[in-house]
Order: sequence, then structure tokens, then C-alpha cells
Amino acid sequence: MKTIRLVVFSLLVCLMVVTTNATEDVARSRLKWESLPDLPDTIGVAGPFVGVHSDALIVAGGANFAEPDADDLWDVPKLYHDDAWVLIKKGATHEDGYEWIGGFKLKQRVGYGACVSTKHGVVCIGGNDATRTHDAVFLLKWDPKSKQLTQVDMPTLPTALTSAAAAVIGDFVYVAGGQTGPGLETATTFFARINVSLLGDNRPDDRAVQWEMLPAWPGPVRSFVQVAAQHNGFNNCLYVIGGRNQKPNVTGIAGIDPLADVYEFDPSRYDAAAFDAKTSKYTGRGEHASPWRRRADAPKPIMAGTAAPFGQSHIFILGHADGDLLKQIEEDESFAKRHPGFPKRSWAYHTITDTWIDAGSIPSNQVTTPTAAWDGAFVVASGEIKPRVRSRQVWRVTPVEKDRSFGAVNFTVLVVYLLAMVGVGVWFTRKNKDTDDYFRGGKKVVWWAAACSIFATMLSSITYMAIPAKAYAQDWVYLIGNLLIWTVAPVAVFVALPFFRRIDATSAYEYLEKRFNRGVRLSASTLFMLFHVFRMGIVLSLAAIALATITPLDAAQSVLVMGVLSIIYCTMGGVEAVIWTDTIQTVVLLGGALVCGAIMLAGIDGGFSGMMETASAKGKTHAFNFHLDPTSASLALWVVFIGAITQNVSSYTADQAVVQRYMTTPDQKRAARSIWLAAFMTIPASLLFYGLGTALFTFYHAHPERLDPTFTTDQIFPLFIAEEVPVGVAGLIVAGIFAAAQSTVSTSMYSTATAFVTDFLRPFNRMKTERGYLNAARAATFLLGVTGTLIGLLFVQPDIKSLFDEFIGVVGLFMGVLGGLFLLGMTTRRASGVGALIGVICGAGLLFALKQYSAINGYLYAAIGLTTCFVVGYVVSFVFPQKPDRLRGMTVFTLDPQSSSPNDT
Repeated sequence: MKTIRLVVFSLLVCLMVVTTNATEDVARSRLKWESLPDLPDTIGVAGPFVGVHSDALIVAGGANFAEPDADDLWDVPKLYHDDAWVLIKKGATHEDGYEWIGGFKLKQRVGYGACVSTKHGVVCIGGNDATRTHDAVFLLKWDPKSKQLTQVDMPTLPTALTSAAAAVIGDFVYVAGGQTGPGLETATTFFARINVSLLGDNRPDDRAVQWEMLPAWPGPVRSFVQVAAQHNGFNNCLYVIGGRNQKPNVTGIAGIDPLADVYEFDPSRYDAAAFDAKTSKYTGRGEHASPWRRRADAPKPIMAGTAAPFGQSHIFILGHADGDLLKQIEEDESFAKRHPGFPKRSWAYHTITDTWIDAGSIPSNQVTTPTAAWDGAFVVASGEIKPRVRSRQVWRVTPVEKDRSFGAVNFTVLVVYLLAMVGVGVWFTRKNKDTDDYFRGGKKVVWWAAACSIFATMLSSITYMAIPAKAYAQDWVYLIGNLLIWTVAPVAVFVALPFFRRIDATSAYEYLEKRFNRGVRLSASTLFMLFHVFRMGIVLSLAAIALATITPLDAAQSVLVMGVLSIIYCTMGGVEAVIWTDTIQTVVLLGGALVCGAIMLAGIDGGFSGMMETASAKGKTHAFNFHLDPTSASLALWVVFIGAITQNVSSYTADQAVVQRYMTTPDQKRAARSIWLAAFMTIPASLLFYGLGTALFTFYHAHPERLDPTFTTDQIFPLFIAEEVPVGVAGLIVAGIFAAAQSTVSTSMYSTATAFVTDFLRPFNRMKTERGYLNAARAATFLLGVTGTLIGLLFVQPDIKSLFDEFIGVVGLFMGVLGGLFLLGMTTRRASGVGALIGVICGAGLLFALKQYSAINGYLYAAIGLTTCFVVGYVVSFVFPQKPDRLRGMTVFTLDPQSSSPNDT
């Protein structure tokens, strides 16, 4: 026993050492610092304007002490400069080298102003010289052709300001903090913005572009503040971090009060009409009650530093002073001359989990200099390394991407699983004798497998990754929408299903020809096929972006693997292959999610109760928003309710991919069972996936050092799988995600092929034999699959903030109109073919206009499309009425309850 205990103890010690070393290594290597050519100034400057325009780095102004070799820099006066330099790349990328171009001059000597890079130029704000504080604002613009730097005046600030900081969100430049005079006692809560989208190529119109005062943060005044813009899971927000101010009635160094507090400003929660700039009073209500909220304090005071937003939710402090040595300087003034330099330590703040970590050591800490994003990195140029000592160094800083090995075991599991899915397609090839077998499985599929297939179709790999990511980044507001599928299941069972079974439909759009005319059928089928071809590309590309981070494949290779395998087994096996692979994937994905949930809870103090306690305290279990704003990222309850119902109505009545499952069971009764079971499965699955998101938040709130700034928010679940799930199990789950993406893609392939053959070939007798139609079906599946895969390669967009939002928006753009069309036909007797066509055109046109020109949340697209198509189609039908002979058995008012398809009797 002693030997066993000794071995166990030794293993635990080794594990602790390995874990500690790994943590330290991560801290040391979170940022990569590469030196660029030194600033051409002889000693460097502090307080310069730094920014990027036309792919060139601009450094202008600043201050230093003119005698760097003086025995006592504290006896040398500070000099302010008007010099400007531009660093350009010698080639197309940073790897080709750089060169400085000098000889440019500002219109005035100035330093310690705020600045920010925009597409119009570098906006330079305020600052000071040896005699006064400035209110001037100007643009620095670089012309790469003429290699000239120009200065363009902008509207002045409402007050003179120096030592402030700035950031940009959308079209607005925000300025926060600073002081109005030379002393720290003049520090302010100044907060204002200007809309730079109104700027012209020359001097901006002062009447059109003015500074707008905003309500200040609910905290003390501050100068030498850090400001950064970053996404918080809902919106792009502004973060005001630390700074310093003057203690009351205390002068000199002893009076400096370093700050560590952090505040977040959300522009979407700001109501301009509720703010009185003259009195500085803000009276917003409801969702706009306050645009500010206090966030977690930094571990130590941060002042005169640089804040850089990396990735989608991290802010790194690349340089700062923390005030640790102020007391020593106060007690011994000569210590300032022996100052060891500002701490060479970086910090990282994560906006979603509201946590700070030590981001490791840095080669140089250069304060009182802004940072600028350039060519996929942030640049730190010149600055101050200790009191009165400048640096000429310029650095290019990027986050370090962790080396990850997927491992032979995981890779083997992935390959075996994917090949097994292809094997399913091969197995069912022999069963396809005609198009009825290929498109409907001969109507012999068991009802519970059809239910799993309906469920898997609605799930997809996107929602498997995106729903946990949405709950992790936001809350449970979207959960209500998932649960509302029960309100739609009766519509599918009692309204839509009888029509499709009565006409024995292979394509859902056969109903539209019988109810309206062939033109409506072909128009709807075309719209459906366009939607699913693009859906294939979207699903493949978005899934590939996430999966490429944890597998040996890059995004393009992932798209090709999923696309090619889907084409193979879908082309060969038809609908039965798709249904049974869906069933297998449902088990694997739900089982994998349960395993991941158990691992997350094991890593959280207090397990499930600890998770709920933390989540509740951080607002992650919030589920209802009672406001009226249709554009807010924090969805109102009415938006969720209306959006979810219309999306599901459209999917269950108008989506060939879902309707086709209805027709694979032997009769209507068993088809209804499949709908009820699929609807029931969404309840535990939704609770599981949203619970996973909450568990992810709580896990990374407890372990923020395990977050990776190179990962997007939507990659948080794949990150957990790669880093925390045991070998082999991780491979199976990743294989399941791959397979789920293939399932979604294969569903689109065979449903579009079904629509093409049934709606565009059969009505015109294009083929002479049933074998000809079967071959055409396989050819259509292959060609549509290839098209979707190619679109997937074009759609790879790693900058998307939320896969779920993008996916919901695309579904609404297309399916809302189709849902309105089917409801128009099934629930009215007046609607005519002409009215239906005009309704489709108006609905589609309005949706694409809203997508392009409005900020309405994509969750409402389906409701808007459905309503527009229905209302316009109905009204137009008063002018162009429907012939009565097309109504028999085609509406809820004229449907014979005893009627059914021959196979249902």
C-alpha cells in the first residue's frame, strides 16, 4: 500500500508540475513580439499620435528630453515636436521588410493627444505643448502614390483636452477621459463622439460633423486612461480601463491615485433623446436605462498604457504603469533617477466572462504611446520605458496560436466514422430501384427514424456549435424560441400533413400547382433550390471554420472533405441513406454533448449548483426582455415569440427537406408520430445545448487562462472539445460534428434534386423511363452537391461574430416567403395564382431591402416575409380572383376529412 501511495503521490506531483509549467508557458507565450525598424528620431518620443492609413504606419508629434546624455534628465526641459514619420512595407506583406519615410511636419508642436485609425485617416485629438492644452482635431492622411502626408482640420473639441484615449465603433470615434490643463487635478469624465462617416476628402463640413457629448461612466475622473472597443457577446462596446487622478487635497507624487476600475459602454443601450448635455443628466428607461455598466477591476492599476482588442472578445494591455514604485519615489526623490523601468508584464481581459489573466512577460514596456492595428497585428511605437527615458523601438505584436495536435487516435476515430457514413450510402444503393425508392424510401421508413431525421435536419452542425456559443456569449433568450416548436407541431400535423399525404406528394411544391398554377409551383421550387444551394455553402463554410481550428485540416480542406463525402453517400443511397445516417448522428451528437457537459461540470467548483449560482449572478440565465426594439441584439420576448413561430411554420409547411420526411413513412398516422417525436426531442435537446453554453461560460469564467484569443466565439465548443475532452472521445465528437454538417448538406442535396426532378422534369416528360428519372436524380444530386461545395469554399468568413445569427437570418430571407405562400393557399379560399406570385415577389423584395438597408434583427425576417407574402397575395387576389375548381380539397375549408392518398388507406 505504501508503494501504491508513493506512486500515486509521485504522479500527482508530476501532474501538478506539468500543469504549472504548461500554465507558465502559456502565460509567457500568449503574445509574439517582433521588432520593426526603430523610429528615426534620435531618442524616441512619448505621447505621439500613432495610427495606420492606406496600409502605412504614421507616427507624429510627441515629446522628449533633448539631451539624452545629460547627467540628470530631471534638470532638462521637455521639448514638444512637430515631426512626422511614415513606415511603409517594401513589398505586399510585412515579411518583405519596411522602410521609414521622414521629413513631414505637423502644423503645430503637440504631444499626449488621443488618436484612432479610420478609413478616412488617423484622427488626432487634442494634446498639449509646453504652454497650453489643445482643442484641435485633425486627420493625418497618407497618399501611397505621391508618398505625401497631409493634415486635414476637423471640428474642434468642446473643450481643450490632453492625455485622453480614443477608439472607434462603426462610424463613430469615441474619446474618453483626459485632463483640461497641465495638472492632474484637472482630470475629467469627458466622454464624446463624432461621426466620421460624414467626412469629406477635404475639410469636413463643421455644420454636418460635430462632437456629441455623451453621459460619462459612473466612476471618478481620470487621465492617462486606456480605451478599447471590443465585442461583448451582444454588441461592440467601448471599455474604459484604469487611468489615474489626483487625491483630494494632496499634491505632488503623493497625490497620484492609480486606478484599476473598468467600465463598459454599449452604444445600443444609449438613447440620445434621454441625455441633456447641459446638465449631464441621463434619464433613459427600460433597455436604455443605462448604457454603462461596471466590469471586473484589473488585478493591478493600469495607467498610461495601451489597450489592444485581439480576436473577438479579448483586450490585451501591451504596456502600462501600475504605480507600484510611486511610494518609493515619494519617500526618496532620487529613486526616480534609479527607476528600474515600468513592469514588463501584460494583462488580458475577456469581455464575455468578465475576467482578467496575467498574459505573461513582455520584452519591453513602452507607456504613453497609443497602439494601432496593422496587417493582422498591433504596433507599439516608441514611448517611455521609465520616467523621462524614451525608446526608439517599434514592435509588431500578435497573439500566439497554440500548437495543437489532433492525435493519431482522434484522427483514426474521425476517419473510421466518416467512412462508416459512406458505407451506409453504399448499403442503400442496392435498394433504390426507382425514384420513389430514391426520394421517399419506398414509403417504408420506420416513423422513429424519420423523426430523428427531421430532428437532425433542424439541428445541424451549425446549431450544435452555435447554440452553445450563443448561450455562452449571451443568455437563454433564444431558448424560448426553440421550445416554441410545440406550438407549430399541431399546424404541421393537422394542417400541412393532410394536404401532402392527400396528393401523395414527392415534392412539396406539387401542392402549389394544384392550388394555384404551375408558375407558382416553379417559382417556389426555384426559390427553395436557391436557398438550399446557398445553405449548403453556408453550413459547409461555417462548420469548416470552427472545425479547422481543432483538426489537421484547414477550412478549405474541411469543406472539401464534408462536401465530397456527402456527395458520395447521398448520390448513392438516396433518402434512406440520409435518414439512417441522421439517426446515427443524432445519437452520437447528443451522447457527445452529455459527455462534454459532465466534463464541464467536473471542472466547476460546486458542480451543477455552482454553475447555476455563477450563471445567475452573471445574468446568463436571463430569458426574457420586455422592450419594443426590433433591432436590438438582446431579443425582446415578442421578437423571439413571433420569429420562432414563423420560422418553424415555414420549415414544417414549406421546406421540401422536412416535408420529404413526411412522405417516407407508410401512412399519415406514422408520419404524424414522426412530427410529434421530433418536436418532443427539441425540448431536452434545447435544454442540453443551452445548458452546455452556460456550462462553457462558467467553466471558462473559472479557468480564463484556458481561453485562446485566436479562437472566435463560435469556436468555443470546439476549443473545449480539443483541450478538455479525453482522446478518442474528442475524435468521435468531432467526427459527429463533421457528420452532422454532412447530414445537413446531404439533406439539401437530395431535397433540391427531388425538387428539380419532380418539379422541372416530370411535368414536362423529359425522361422516357423511370430508370432515366433515377439517373437524372443521381446526376442532379451530384451536380447540386458540387455547386454547394464550391460555394462553401467561397463563403469562408472567419470574422463572423455569430454563426447562429447568420444562419437564422439566411433561413428567414428565403423560407419566410415560402411559408406565407403555403399558408395563403391552405387557409384561404380567395387567394389566386396571380396574387400568390405577386405576394412572393413583394415578400422577397422587402426582405432583401431590409437586409441591405435596415438594422432589423434577422430573427424577424421569417415573420416579415411570411406576413408580406400572405397579406399582399390575399389583397391582390381581390383584383385577380381564383377559379373555384382549384379549391376542392386544397384548403382547410374544402378538404374532405375522409380523403387520403391511396397508400394511406
